[in-house]
Amino acid sequence: PRRPQVFLQKFLILLHVTACVVVGKTLMILFPNAMRRYILKQGERSRMNKNPKFSYENWGPTFFSFKYLLFVLKVKWKRLEDEAHEGQPAPNTPVVTFNGEVHHLFDFMQDNRPLILNFGSYFSSIADFLIIYIEEAHAVDGWAFKNNIVIKNHRSLEDRKIAAQFLQKNNPLCPVVLDTMENLSSSKYAALPERLYLLQGGKVIYKGGVGPWNYHPQEIRAILEKMK
Repeated sequence: PRRPQVFLQKFLILLHVTACVVVGKTLMILFPNAMRRYILKQGERSRMNKNPKFSYENWGPTFFSFKYLLFVLKVKWKRLEDEAHEGQPAPNTPVVTFNGEVHHLFDFMQDNRPLILNFGSYFSSIADFLIIYIEEAHAVDGWAFKNNIVIKNHRSLEDRKIAAQFLQKNNPLCPVVLDTMENLSSSKYAALPERLYLLQGGKVIYKGGVGPWNYHPQEIRAILEKMK
């Protein structure tokens, strides 16, 4: 019964996303200035508008393209595999270190200290932090932005490791691990393209919104402030 149900869910998502993309593309052609203002307003909810080297022309026109359609479909279909829910046991998925060692998320938890999971891409006296590098949101052979770091979709764990080293060079001040090539952590935490979680005692205490629009580190800060 589960497989036909998932197929129907995916089909309905396909229809909905396709309709939204067709409407969005049509509006961009008919009302380019109005759509530019709309997309920029959405960008205010993320970090996109704050980077002077990354203008609207680098990312805005890519919206409602065919590559955009494929990416949004992948994200929404992946969310059907979500197993991380606030107040419920957290999935103890496998991750891989830069040395190739396989660990599980709970290996990074210390006693009852909160563990913040940062999927996708940066506190420490009362909590531990872990960045889980997942598949690329804007690979050059996918839904690509202009003037962006050139990284292809990962074909192997070595590809993912090389891509994650760009992040590692920026000294993120916490461990960085890699999702498996089966994308188990990304799937069970519905993390693509980026997302924040707070785990404690093996449970999901906080489940952030899906980035970039609903990626809000200040919400994690507010929770940790109450724990002091």
